[in-house]
Amino acid sequence: MQIAEPLQNAIDELSKLPSIGRKTAQRLALFLLKSDKKYVEDLSKSLLDLKEKIRECKICGNISVEEVCDICNSPKRDKTTVCVVEESSDVIAIEKTNEYSGLFHVLGGVLSPLLGKGVDDLNIKQLFERIADSSINEVILALNPDTEGETTTLYLAKSLKEQFPHLKITRIARGIPIGGDLEFSDDATIGRAVLSRIIL
Repeated sequence: MQIAEPLQNAIDELSKLPSIGRKTAQRLALFLLKSDKKYVEDLSKSLLDLKEKIRECKICGNISVEEVCDICNSPKRDKTTVCVVEESSDVIAIEKTNEYSGLFHVLGGVLSPLLGKGVDDLNIKQLFERIADSSINEVILALNPDTEGETTTLYLAKSLKEQFPHLKITRIARGIPIGGDLEFSDDATIGRAVLSRIIL
């Protein structure tokens, strides 16, 4: 059976989303087809707004509507501590625990030679510049405990110790399972991991 071109196009685009297979994409496309036109218009507008209004914070690299994000702008945050994470989704995961009150720094990935990601492809230089130009005295390394995350953690710990001998360098405790992602861990586990961080 030949599927109408607009429906097929929608299925093709939806199937490009992470974790969405062809059957799920088809169900979603059919759901949208049957939905109220206003709902589809609102969904379309929200997706366009996502691309047009969201940017990276110029200080920490987190997602933001303004040039500087709410976390970096907040007078209530502890400006002496910065938590280094892989992606903005990790900031969201840690913030949900309400256990951390410092700043963040989003690397935008991890070191991965297989994917062609080296030191210059991440926000590592910006991190070192932030530390040099501020009152930061502790860096918490909160990267995912997989091979690439561990490699990046070890690289950062070694480089930070060499360049900033006074700096306290910690990592979140092993409450997150090996091979797991912060984004998919429960709030209690992430909160415990942040509170039980260890010195490297």
